[in-house]
Amino acid sequence: MSSEVLHGFLLSAQQETAIIDKKDINLDVYIMNNYQIKLRVSSFDCTEKVLTRALKQINLPIEYMQYFSLYLIKVDNPIDIVILRKLLDFESPYLTQQVIKSATSIVIRKNYWDTNYDNVLMTDPIALNLLYIQTVADVERGWILTTNEAKMHLEKLKTRLAKKEYIEFAQKLKYYGFMQFSQCICDYPQPQTKVLIAIGDEELSMRILGPGSLVKEGVFRVTRMRCWRITATNSKVNGENGTYSNNTQEKSSLELSFEYLMSKDKLQWITISSEQAIFMSACLQMLVDELLVKKKGIKKRDCIKSNGKLSYMKRDGSCQLISIDNSFIDSSDEQDSYSENSYEEAFSIKTLQEKFLSVSFKNGREFVENHAFEGIGDDDL
Repeated sequence: MSSEVLHGFLLSAQQETAIIDKKDINLDVYIMNNYQIKLRVSSFDCTEKVLTRALKQINLPIEYMQYFSLYLIKVDNPIDIVILRKLLDFESPYLTQQVIKSATSIVIRKNYWDTNYDNVLMTDPIALNLLYIQTVADVERGWILTTNEAKMHLEKLKTRLAKKEYIEFAQKLKYYGFMQFSQCICDYPQPQTKVLIAIGDEELSMRILGPGSLVKEGVFRVTRMRCWRITATNSKVNGENGTYSNNTQEKSSLELSFEYLMSKDKLQWITISSEQAIFMSACLQMLVDELLVKKKGIKKRDCIKSNGKLSYMKRDGSCQLISIDNSFIDSSDEQDSYSENSYEEAFSIKTLQEKFLSVSFKNGREFVENHAFEGIGDDDL
């Protein structure tokens, strides 16, 4: 089953469950310096379409668009923001924002982990500017660690608008190119340890928070993670004082657990409790995917998309036609242009269900296997 077909199905399912009519809406997309890109789009437009329109509006050449994605963020103040997750290609950013209770914004950030791709972006002035703006924002928010001396040097480069030099200097700093997460709890090295997680450069970095400003760091290489899993746990918590009790309401929390090769013959499970556990898992998977592609010598390139038609059957039994390129088409609008035979040949929900019969779905207790997992040889000990 092609990814385009699955994306079309998932977008249609989101449209149906949102119970929102298709309409033209104003949608704001931001760059990391809070520059606002005002778009007029359909409420059903998918992430890929919205991203393409936003990047075209700032005149980014099409060959560089694959290096960027849309992310959903929660803004507590101009400095303190939380990246909730990357918006997936199949979903509608507008519909996603409507179902989230807290105020969110949509931002453009780069869509890769290997910093060698920076060299590609720096050949174009618009792409260079996007990369520069993100780098400056990450430095100012403390997501890229700097010494006082390094910060002064970066300020001088910023004053001179030496964008390429600024990025090249920042590349040498700690946590450049990493995704940063909010403070969470880990069972390593001890239960209930407060940590800061960052993912990037083929590793998961864990900063252990101690008394005062004391910070210890642990590094877990992605290639030594045999597998990982996401679990949802429910605990009974007293609504008044937060203590555990039988007279209480249930509180759900998410956990990311990974099995790590500590030594040649020792595997150990490490569990992180965080509201961003799913996003952490997605980042690990994206990092592994990019690592495997790199090992196979495949260059990053645009996907070739087909423009076929498929039909989606709603729960009430009615059908609508959608195109594989994710544009929504109401079946009544296309009725005259499709013969009865061609409509029957279009991809249907029945066909999709038949394909799903051969797919094995995993529950939260099963694992995501890491195909980039490597053992430890004698030279590593």
